[in-house]
Amino acid sequence: MGQHELGSALRELRDRTTPAAVGLPSVGRRRARGLRREELADLAGVSADYLRRLEQGRRRPSPAVVTALARALRVSEAEYERLCALAGHAAADGQVPRVTGAGATRLLERLGNTPMCLCDAAWNVVGWNDAWAALQCGEPTASPWDRNLAWRIFGDAPSSVHRTPEHATGFETLLTARLRTASLRYPADDSLAALVDELRATSASFDGLWRAARTTGTQEDRSVLRHPDVGELTLDCDLLAVPDGDAVAMLFTATPGSTDAGRLHDLVGHLAATPAGGRTGPG
Repeated sequence: MGQHELGSALRELRDRTTPAAVGLPSVGRRRARGLRREELADLAGVSADYLRRLEQGRRRPSPAVVTALARALRVSEAEYERLCALAGHAAADGQVPRVTGAGATRLLERLGNTPMCLCDAAWNVVGWNDAWAALQCGEPTASPWDRNLAWRIFGDAPSSVHRTPEHATGFETLLTARLRTASLRYPADDSLAALVDELRATSASFDGLWRAARTTGTQEDRSVLRHPDVGELTLDCDLLAVPDGDAVAMLFTATPGSTDAGRLHDLVGHLAATPAGGRTGPG
């Protein structure tokens, strides 16, 4: 019974999900506003025939396939849990996904000339492109949290990125709020729990924000990067949610036509081919 209910739920979700909602262009005449089976299959990394059998209730998907379909459809947490229940699986194992998914990797490749890194739900830097490495945002340290952005911000790690007090407060509030969300979503992740304990014990500002339990939306973030070769660059930092792996992409850009934009272009052009070794997250 569960497999047939799962199939019905998948068809319903596919029918009500528009191409635009998942980042696909809506071209040509369409008989329905929802996704074609082939489109969803491609987004989830399965075959269209396999998806057809799932929708017909003829297959029981693995937890990985359920997660891939849920991410492709960009469903809510409640809908994801319902799909898992119908498939006979637990909704999650309580661990932060550590692997950079295919979709996130493609994003890095397609934005090769824009400095960009990928962070997992615990704010560990798990991927970057050469343009981002060229910025030389932070020197490596001996800390086990070396590649964790929250630790670099709240732990006063060496950094070439500087923010005004207003932007620093907004960014720190955002980091803390998202770490709190991650701790609720991944309750069995010991590494995440240890990170939170470390930050609460060593950073009064983090502990205060954590206890305040504030929520925050999109934050405007502007910073000054002090680069050893080109001097100071004023950059905007944008965060993009990447459903594949519950990750977030961080992109640095400069105001179009500005002196900073020209210098950033020159920097990326000269240094992107030589990744900055062990350097870690932009702080």
